[in-house]
This record gives sequence, structure tokens and C-alpha cells, in this order.
Amino acid sequence: MLTGLIISTVSMAGIGFILSLILVIADKKLAVKEDPRVEEIEEILPGANCGACGYAGCAAYASAIVQSNAPVDLCKPGGNSVLEKISEIMGVESKGVEPKVARVFCSGGIKETVKDKVYNGVKTCAAADIAGGEKACMYSCLGYGDCVEACPFDAMYMNDNGLPVVILEKCTGCGECVRACPRGIMQLTAYDEVVHVFCSSKDKGPVTRKICTAGCIACKLCEKDDPTGAVKVIDNLARVDYSINKAPVDSIKRCPTKVIRIADPVPGYENLFEEMIEQNRKMVEKIKSSQPEKEGLKKADKKIEVKNKKDENI
Repeated sequence: MLTGLIISTVSMAGIGFILSLILVIADKKLAVKEDPRVEEIEEILPGANCGACGYAGCAAYASAIVQSNAPVDLCKPGGNSVLEKISEIMGVESKGVEPKVARVFCSGGIKETVKDKVYNGVKTCAAADIAGGEKACMYSCLGYGDCVEACPFDAMYMNDNGLPVVILEKCTGCGECVRACPRGIMQLTAYDEVVHVFCSSKDKGPVTRKICTAGCIACKLCEKDDPTGAVKVIDNLARVDYSINKAPVDSIKRCPTKVIRIADPVPGYENLFEEMIEQNRKMVEKIKSSQPEKEGLKKADKKIEVKNKKDENI
């Protein structure tokens, strides 16, 4: 009996050894070697795993670049320095990434807005938005800081007035706060966009006046004061067309609620604001200098129109 037990044990051990050996050989023969560039790129990436690139994390993005030819310019937090290094590894040309920073497009905090409801649910913006929140303005910040929680770089905090604040020098423009805000008041903006409308309300002027002292009332004074035509009131909200002018500073002069104003520049990039403001000055000067000529052309056109009508009547 003992002999049989020993034989069985040795046999099982032998079979186990043979199978293990087969597995080791198979692992080596069938192993898929990972491209060393994946690890190189992963080391270059910031490691925040923010998902701004559209992939699950930095490792997934590095793998996608090498194995699936994913674009090399999707890492917003890494900026141009990371882009250049990845491009060098992959042997492709890089066109550069426009740096962006998040801004809060709502000025209606606790002090400025009217509360017409009481919310006792889960203290998150996502949950409060379903119930409508507490503020009368349906376009305003809900104030529970989902954007702050979503920021992987600790570049945001909630102030005493119940509004999020972006720490510009720490913001990488990853866009996580934008995705976290259920009301869309967080937006990414270019470093050289000087003038912004810090409101998202589409309510009519009289409605906004009653519920928020810091909202756009669609008075169109900004539109009238901007000679460049970059500022227009659309759907009861002033908007800036940055393809026309990035610094329409004349538009801020008479805003009754001070909602359209010059933003804080990203530290270290103040020169961009100065350049854009100078461009605006030159643009305005050119427009104003051509106005008398335009008025003369209008009068001449009217005379021709009157003469043509008279000729038709003869």
C-alpha cells in the first residue's frame, strides 16, 4: 500500500513537472513582445490618468499611440513639451498644442442670486441638477463642487461665495471639470482670450434682473460699444467671437452688471493679453479712421438711388 502511494505521488509530481515545463516553453514561444516605445511614452506622460485624451489612462494612451496610431497630441496636461518628446519617439512631426485653461462662466454666487427652493438631497451638483437646485436661475452654478472633486491637479477650490475658483497657474486644461459640470458653466479657454462674459444665463433681461445681480441682462450695450463686431447678444446672452477679436475691451465699459470683463491672465503669459489688447487698439483705430469714408459712400449711394428712381419715373 505504501509502495502504491509513493508511486502515485512521484507520478503526479512528474506529470506536474512536465506540464509546468510545457507552460514555460509555451510562454516563451508564444509571448507577445511589447514595443519598448510604449514604456518610453508612458514615462513621458504626466501620469495623472485624467482621461482628457479619451483613453482610460496614461498607459492606455501610450499603448494606443504605438499600437493603434492614435494622435500624439491628445495629452492636454502635458502640453507642447510632452508632445515634442512623443513625436520624437514616434518619428512624426508635431504641430503644437494650443494651451487652454478652465474658467467659470457664472458670477452668481450666494450673495448675488435669489434662492427659491430648498434642496435636501445628495450634496453633489449632478444630483442637485436633477432636482433643479436651490437657485432661481436654472443656468447658475449649483455650488456643490463636483468640478473641484473632478480636478486631478488640485487646481480648483470653492470660495466663500459658493462659486468654484480656478488656480490658473496649476490648471492644465485637461477638461475634467468641464465634463463634471452638469450645467456647462465650466469651459476651456485659450490663454490669449482676454475678454469674457462670465455668465451662462439665457433668461430674458427682466427675469435675470429679478433673480441675479451679476447676470447678463441682454441690454446690448456691449454690442453697441464694440466697434469690431466681435461681441453679439444671442439668445439673451452676450457672446464674444474670438475669430474676430480676442480683446474687445471697449465692450466692457458700460456693462451695468459688470459681467463682461477682462479675465485674469495665466501667470507668466501676461504678455499675450498685452499683445491682444494692442491688436484691438489698432483694429479700432483702423475702423474709426474709415468711418467718414464709409459715411460719404453711403450718402453717394443714396443720391444715386434717388436719381435712379427719378429716371425710372420719367
